[in-house]
Amino acid sequence: MAHVIEVERREAQGKGASRRLRRDGKVPAIVYGGDRAPANIQLDHEKLWLAQQNEWFYSSILDLSLNGQIYKVLLRDLQRHPYKQQILHLDFQRVSENEVLRAAVPLHFVNEAKSPAGKTAGVVIMHELTEVTVACLPKDLPESIEVDLSDLAVGAVVHLSELKLPAGVELPQLKLGPDHDVAVVVAKAAQGGAEEAAAEGEEEAK
Repeated sequence: MAHVIEVERREAQGKGASRRLRRDGKVPAIVYGGDRAPANIQLDHEKLWLAQQNEWFYSSILDLSLNGQIYKVLLRDLQRHPYKQQILHLDFQRVSENEVLRAAVPLHFVNEAKSPAGKTAGVVIMHELTEVTVACLPKDLPESIEVDLSDLAVGAVVHLSELKLPAGVELPQLKLGPDHDVAVVVAKAAQGGAEEAAAEGEEEAK
């Protein structure tokens, strides 16, 4: 699915110019990377504020539309005002369809409540990671990665290497060695959870 963001070229630069842009409801930004020079652009704050509330804004290839010409980019940095609902600046990186890129992709956990661990009283299911960094060509970049927990047992640990990745997608971290195959999900009994589960079982047997 294409995510198109309308942008305009930004001629004026500097802190003073950026402040004036923000007063006019615009957000200064820069596009860099590839074999082209960095380009200064500006975006409409209201439309941008709505777009940045979606998960895809942070993990998908975005189509920046400048006078009808499309530039494919990834969001690399977003600066917010410390207390106002205001975006101050953005950095976008150009992507090439033939070059492998790295990007953070969110994890979506499904069927947790249906799992053996989810049905057991006193068990805490912890999501140790909420996103992972992937490497792939732009065409293969997923908006998210689904983690099916339907078979998650009490005491089980789901590691990074157990994630089911889309075709063409790799996890660079796994190439660093077995010590980097970290836990993604852990299902363990909370303090006193085992005793509570046993007590419930005795009550049901009576």
